[in-house]
Amino acid sequence: MDDRYGTDVLAAGWRERHRKTVPRVAASRDLVVEVAGDGFCGAVVAVAAGHVELEDRLGRRRLFPLGPGFLVDGEDVVLMPPAAASAGPKRTASGSFAAPDTRARVARPSRILVEGRHDAELVEKVWGDDLRAEGVVVEFLQGVDLLEAALDEEPPSAQRRYGVLVDHLVPGSKEARIAERVLAGRHGAHIRIVGHPFIDVWQCVTPRALGIARWPEVPRGTEFKVGVCRALGWPADSQADIARAWQRILARVSTYRDLEPALLGRVEELIDFVTA
Repeated sequence: MDDRYGTDVLAAGWRERHRKTVPRVAASRDLVVEVAGDGFCGAVVAVAAGHVELEDRLGRRRLFPLGPGFLVDGEDVVLMPPAAASAGPKRTASGSFAAPDTRARVARPSRILVEGRHDAELVEKVWGDDLRAEGVVVEFLQGVDLLEAALDEEPPSAQRRYGVLVDHLVPGSKEARIAERVLAGRHGAHIRIVGHPFIDVWQCVTPRALGIARWPEVPRGTEFKVGVCRALGWPADSQADIARAWQRILARVSTYRDLEPALLGRVEELIDFVTA
């Protein structure tokens, strides 16, 4: 008959023979993990010093030691540090290959113009390495209404080309009318105006990056940024509150994957135009 206990009662390994093997999973960014001990569930946003930082759908972040005690898709796992990056070519936040020489070039006369400070900071966050490598400066206008005056003050030319990024560039909008007028005017030959369809550059950051289902609908008559902050439960009583809200949003952007495709293609188009 079968001897289920084996012939050697002193043989090593009897404890491990029927023990379940728990898979090891790399704590890669955006992996959704549940903490077995208290049920906290969130996506991986950072791994450092033997800890993993998780962020839940409400934007709350907590640190936990790497190792056992986590669930992925309801199954026990041991959370491990992600594998070290390969020694291949480094990529910038925009997804392009980083130049071997990271020193900034002397600035070109050509420029990229954006509407406001937030637009400039977002472009710098993702394309800054590429722009420095190409010697391209980004300047902000404080509104597309000032575009014509800026062009008159420093006119573009074949050697000084301007690429302009505009918010809410959709048919029939005020922004579209200004763009059409400028392109048909005396400066039109040396500028390119492109834009995204969103009301504000805030919406160019994907809801997924912020941990929300979608950007809030802001009622007519309410300033967009104020309405967004109130809908998300953030302070919105002063300009300092709006500035802090933007820094909170900007901090969630680390690569081009955190931005909407409608912005990505337009910025790349402008970089190509001013460096041609």
